Amino acid sequence: MLHSLLISGGAIAGIIVAVLLVILVISVLVWWVKTRNAFVRLKNRVEEAWATIDVYLKKRFDLIPNLVETVKGFAKHESETLQNVIAARNIAAGARSAEEKIAAANGLTSSLRTFFNAVSESYPQLQANSNFLDLQRQLKNIESELESARRYYNGVVKSFNTKLELFPACIIGKRMGEGYEKKPYFELESEEERKNVKVQF
Repeated sequence: MLHSLLISGGAIAGIIVAVLLVILVISVLVWWVKTRNAFVRLKNRVEEAWATIDVYLKKRFDLIPNLVETVKGFAKHESETLQNVIAARNIAAGARSAEEKIAAANGLTSSLRTFFNAVSESYPQLQANSNFLDLQRQLKNIESELESARRYYNGVVKSFNTKLELFPACIIGKRMGEGYEKKPYFELESEEERKNVKVQF
């Protein structure tokens, strides 16, 4: 009788250990799936945020040739400034990676700032040109939308990069492959670039 109780007690202990191991394995599996899915969601949010920035950058690129053409009639002596804006626009439009696009967008912002400063000081008659005023208004709206999109993108990137670095989630993140590496922030390079492009005269 005692022998059978000891055997059944050992069997119960074995069952308890097996159940605990199954619960542990299931818990680890659930955590792994949840963490992996969280990385996928964050990566998709980063890509969606970047796509929004891309839309505003494209709008900006498309607007610049019209702006330059409008100013050309008034600002014949500003050909170097106009060429710098077009060159910066072409570099920005040709950028492929996020890092290249961020650097090119910063260069374009700097060129636009120089452009508007030169034009506002030398050609006040542009204020009366309705086409220029409309383009100026459009650029101001795009700059504002781009600033909001940049803030959202940087917030999502912060969440993604933080999760990618935190233990134990980093174990899964590092094994997920391409697209799951640290993402770049869309930061402005200088204090001057942190100011919006001045599009009002």
